[in-house]
Amino acid sequence: MIEVNGLTGAEAFLRVLSGMGVERIFASPGSEWSPVWEALAKPDESMPVYLSSRHEEIALAMASGYAKATGKLPGVMIHTTVGALHGSMALRGALHEQVPMVVFTGESLAFGEDDGPDPGGQWMRFLSDVGGPARLVDRCVKWSFGVNDKNILVSTIQRACQMAMASPRGPVFVSLPMEYLFDKVTREAPLKVSMPSMPSPDPGAIDELAGLLRTARNPVIVSEDAGKNSAIVDRMVELAELLNAPVVETRSSGYFNFPRTHELHGGFEPGEFMADADVVCLIGATQPWHPASAPVAQDARVVALDEEPLHMNLPYWGVQVDASIAGELEASLTALLERLRKDGVEGAGAAERRERVREQGAARRAAWAEQAQKLESKEPMDTVWVMHQLNQVLPDDVYVVEETITHRMALHQYLDRVKPGNFYSGVIGGLGTGLGTALGVKAAHPEKPVVLIIGDGSFNYNPGIAGFGFAQEFRMPILIVLMNNHGYKSMKRGVPAYYPDGWAVRTNQFIGTSIAPAPDYAAITRAFDGFGETVQSPAEVKGALQRGLQAAKEGRLALVDVWLEPVND
Repeated sequence: MIEVNGLTGAEAFLRVLSGMGVERIFASPGSEWSPVWEALAKPDESMPVYLSSRHEEIALAMASGYAKATGKLPGVMIHTTVGALHGSMALRGALHEQVPMVVFTGESLAFGEDDGPDPGGQWMRFLSDVGGPARLVDRCVKWSFGVNDKNILVSTIQRACQMAMASPRGPVFVSLPMEYLFDKVTREAPLKVSMPSMPSPDPGAIDELAGLLRTARNPVIVSEDAGKNSAIVDRMVELAELLNAPVVETRSSGYFNFPRTHELHGGFEPGEFMADADVVCLIGATQPWHPASAPVAQDARVVALDEEPLHMNLPYWGVQVDASIAGELEASLTALLERLRKDGVEGAGAAERRERVREQGAARRAAWAEQAQKLESKEPMDTVWVMHQLNQVLPDDVYVVEETITHRMALHQYLDRVKPGNFYSGVIGGLGTGLGTALGVKAAHPEKPVVLIIGDGSFNYNPGIAGFGFAQEFRMPILIVLMNNHGYKSMKRGVPAYYPDGWAVRTNQFIGTSIAPAPDYAAITRAFDGFGETVQSPAEVKGALQRGLQAAKEGRLALVDVWLEPVND
């Protein structure tokens, strides 16, 4: 039982969050939170740890990184209205990535007209909109509500925590009136409140899939986001080895879903396998190929496994599947493996298939290694060389976060030493959350090295000053590898593709694609007592990365600014 009767609303808020398993609150200050700050000032080790950042997007992205790295539910406190709008892009990203978090803003209902503490004159004119802050972000979260009676304050907080962890997981949003945070709670919290269990797969559907795979001539597994935890990856490895089937990831993979050095890893181009596949298992794959209508073999059966395989947040999905199996992926894969082992797998052609996949993988990795070596003297530098060098110096226990677009394929191809479960993307729905995601991972694993790989275009979208300030204040050092091509390559490449004989190509005038003159990013890091170094020669990359890792190990924020071939050269 969570005892709250007689506490202030603010004290009850903190106690209920702690009782619901929230161990961290990521925050960006807002003037409405005075009652909570007063409650936090009291010595009470049972309360969640409060981590205050200087921008809403940093706070929400940190919550996302923390949730991805721990599987635990984070709390978030942000400023009302304007803070909700600042954070809406990060909220939308968490919604699409199915990342749980329970997000709170303040609000005023009485605007100084009641007998309690006066919230201030700014509320009526500057901080309020019709419908309150919950209305502003309702399309970016699973559920959004403004508490409208003090008697439901406690139960609403509990319910919000439950809904965030219910499948499919995601962010929920609650606005809490200041008047209720000041007031006394006059009733206890509900006695029986538990977190919802994850959905189990339909046994009949699992049996049907097992029957397809048992006799498959050329099964293929495609995954993007199954690797949310190492247990799911372990089941994926068992399934692939049992079937002798390749596991293909996509360039949009938000996790490492399969060991990159495993002989059954099929690379990052699912289309290469579709012409010969007779059974295709989409395991945590939202966009297995493009366009969605791209053909597979005429007689192939396509089966999608996911917590929510129809992707209801997308206006269009379009992937033609023969069956969809809803369920938590670890449970689904465990059930599938049990069924296959019980009835056995017909091995016709399995050994030959595995050898073929092994040979293709070895040839693929050899070609990548050869490509990297050819670039060791190229100036300006190429992304491939940087990733090749980074892979050689990363510690075994490193956590990697990426927020890139044009560098992503090289990252996937070359960072094969990063363990599944130790990689997180921070790019869904827009750019600007990578720095916060990396800091959230660091908050989850403060004793482990954390590396953020980010393009200079992406970096400019991030609240960098706020993020650097948080790293300095709370001593959460990370290494930032800044892939600096002085512009927006993804914005430029569409123009010659669509207009190969157009004015931009003929005159080499590409509008809106430059970030020039380049700022001294390393100097910005040093302003926060960090380590910063700019690298322009391929021979200097490894040493600079090693110095950056050492600085972070010693407790200093580190940034290595790697100058690549400029976008507009």
